[in-house]
Amino acid sequence: MPHPVIVTPPAATPVSLVEAKAHLRVDHADEDTLITSLIAAATAHLDGWTGILGRCLVSQTWRMAFDAFPGEKIRIPLGPVISVDSVAYTDTSGDSQTVASSGYEVDLYPLEAIIKAGDAGWPDTDDVVNAVRIQWTAGYADAAAVPDAIKSAMLMLIGHWYEHREAVVVGTTTVELPLAVASLLRPYRRVGV
Repeated sequence: MPHPVIVTPPAATPVSLVEAKAHLRVDHADEDTLITSLIAAATAHLDGWTGILGRCLVSQTWRMAFDAFPGEKIRIPLGPVISVDSVAYTDTSGDSQTVASSGYEVDLYPLEAIIKAGDAGWPDTDDVVNAVRIQWTAGYADAAAVPDAIKSAMLMLIGHWYEHREAVVVGTTTVELPLAVASLLRPYRRVGV
């Protein structure tokens, strides 16, 4: 299965600078650049195709391409899927076409979607690379809709990275707190993405 490629990144991060500063108890602007970069790092660690959750957080647009229609059903592996925006293909004349939304059916599931061909099946495509292109919007509608457990885990990561700016800590014993980041994220992780 081809890997999805991001088309339009999210307009916002799940955690704002104001929320992160409140969590860190920072009331000055001297380290806003650092805190903003930590928010971006925590978001990248969790979000999208390469994030450890295997899901999108805030609404974003993705595309996936195939050399031909991969069967009567096409699985969109990255969600939660908000909408299928287009099913485009290169026809046998080499022209780009878009399948009418009436030509397929979309079954939305919590973390993925299945696109099923309509009664007429999928159209024939040219024998070219990336002849079929699927574009969809995935994630939660906005930052406020991201589950609190994910936001709390992000704030814990940001707090840890803010306090420990080196890769290792020497001379102390560290123990992960029960019900910390991994436990907060466990219900939201996709297995086998």
